[in-house]
Amino acid sequence: MKSATPKVLHTLCGRPMVGHVAEAARGLDPGRLAVVVGHGRERVAAYLEGVDPEIRAVVQEQQHGTGHATRMAMEALAATDGDFTGTVLVLTGDTPLLRTETVRALAAEHERAGRAVTVLSAFVPDPTGYGRILREGAGEDAAVVGIVEQKDATPEQAAITEINSGVFAFDAKLLRDALGRLTRNNKQGEEYLTDVLGIAAADGLPVGAHVVADWHETLGVNDRVQLAELRRLLNRRVAEHWMREGVSIIDPATTWIDVQAKLGRDAIVHPNTQLLLSTVLESGAEVGPNCTLTDTFVGEGARVSNATTEGAEIGPEASVGPYTYLRPGTKLARGAKAGGFVEMKNAEVGEGSKVPHLSYVGDARIGEGCNIGAGTITANYDGVRKHRTEIGDHVFVGSDTVLIAPAQLADGAFVAAGSAINGAVGPGELAVARGRQRNIAGYVERKRPGSKAAAAAARAKAAKAAESAEAVAQTPAEPTV
Repeated sequence: MKSATPKVLHTLCGRPMVGHVAEAARGLDPGRLAVVVGHGRERVAAYLEGVDPEIRAVVQEQQHGTGHATRMAMEALAATDGDFTGTVLVLTGDTPLLRTETVRALAAEHERAGRAVTVLSAFVPDPTGYGRILREGAGEDAAVVGIVEQKDATPEQAAITEINSGVFAFDAKLLRDALGRLTRNNKQGEEYLTDVLGIAAADGLPVGAHVVADWHETLGVNDRVQLAELRRLLNRRVAEHWMREGVSIIDPATTWIDVQAKLGRDAIVHPNTQLLLSTVLESGAEVGPNCTLTDTFVGEGARVSNATTEGAEIGPEASVGPYTYLRPGTKLARGAKAGGFVEMKNAEVGEGSKVPHLSYVGDARIGEGCNIGAGTITANYDGVRKHRTEIGDHVFVGSDTVLIAPAQLADGAFVAAGSAINGAVGPGELAVARGRQRNIAGYVERKRPGSKAAAAAARAKAAKAAESAEAVAQTPAEPTV
């Protein structure tokens, strides 16, 4: 990956690769779940602890292959639980498209057939880089006798298109015994987990393969090109799921939806929209175009356009945008509005209240039925501490107003446009906090002589004087008595 981030922590659709695989495994409700970690073990283990404390992180100090990694996990589990029996499933941490349903089908077939080993296989268009499934004859019903890695394959074996996904179901007793018989007699000098299948077959034990219906599930990630391709495939899967659930996604190719997001029936998602992490769209909500919503709740019938939101709560029938930024802690009640070029942070806006345009509202509570004029700012930071602004119900704030926190505007208060409010305004009071207008005649001619402004002022004065003279000349003379 050429990255400081461990490979399995690279994300797609809101979750690291290893998180997708662990989720697929957890869906089976296994008796034990262990993840073998090596490079970047502290970061990988910390992530796993945060999402599923029951996962056992097993350290593989020296990386001697997949068989060695499996042996480390088996020994670590045996040290605490003793030698257990039953089915052991082995998954790879870099196959994030693998579904729980597929792994469940693998385990079911393995146990129904009474096999020692069952490998999840797939027929792929290009098998380059994958181990090949060896059968005694042609077709899916032919007996499986082994797996050969690409570097050890003959030209005839390399032409096989049925590949090993790296996912296996084992009988625990057989696996424990076979892992102790693995050698490193191969070009990689590693203990191959795939050799367990050959050992079982040589011992006369039943082995087989479960062919996955969708070969894309077996795709692994070894570089960022492959990661981007799998991200696209997974996003398409997520989008198709929600469309089948009754969501209208106008352009799935430009819509990105994380796996944690939830979308209600009849929600509409317009192009160039990202619904990230645990974002929720309720029934009838409409989002986009050009939106990025992170951990945001959007209520029924709400409308969000050309906006960026983080940790916000947008109530039913509320309106947001265009070109709006809602930061964490913002809550819009039913029918509230955060209009064009508005930024909010840790702000509560009451039912039916409007902040239509060009405003900043931070650390504030706005009651019901208020109108906050264009260019209004809550000055919430004094250079040391943050302070709150409290605005009651049915308050009108004129345009280009600064509310210097801590400010309190009681129910029914009015604030004149252009005011700077730094105190309380009582119920029904009109607050005017601005200097009286004063015009200073001749200022430009005296202070900016020779400027374009002075020339324009002189022309305007001359034109005005000429108009006045013409008006006087056209006025009828008073009759003589």
